[in-house]
Amino acid sequence: MFELDARLNNDTVFITDLPLCRVLLMNDSQFPWVILVPRVAGATEFTDLDEKQMTQYTFESLLCSEILSVLYKPDKMNIAALGNIVKQLHIHHVVRFDCDVAWPAPVWGRQPAVPYEPAILDEHVSRLKQAFSTKEKI
Repeated sequence: MFELDARLNNDTVFITDLPLCRVLLMNDSQFPWVILVPRVAGATEFTDLDEKQMTQYTFESLLCSEILSVLYKPDKMNIAALGNIVKQLHIHHVVRFDCDVAWPAPVWGRQPAVPYEPAILDEHVSRLKQAFSTKEKI
């Protein structure tokens, strides 16, 4: 049975469940940052997904990237699956701007997370939920 890693649960806010992945917003106001977590028990690597799941993941990643691009107009989108600390397979979709605090370096380990103010977090969550709900039906 799928269970979300405790660290992901603590560091993110639930957006929605797609057919394969749970969609989470990283609670770091420095970067619009969505994480896709395939709801596959025990998955730690892409190779743990079967062909059908990999195809579905590709579709969902493209959907996520499109939504983030429309909502935030990034200069660059960073997509990565590291999993050195959190072993559960999860894929980061990080909106980057050439003026963000970590540019041009990776966002990991550069500076501590700055949680969203509650009202701003609610706004981002609402916009993302609406976008995923609308796009998922297309």
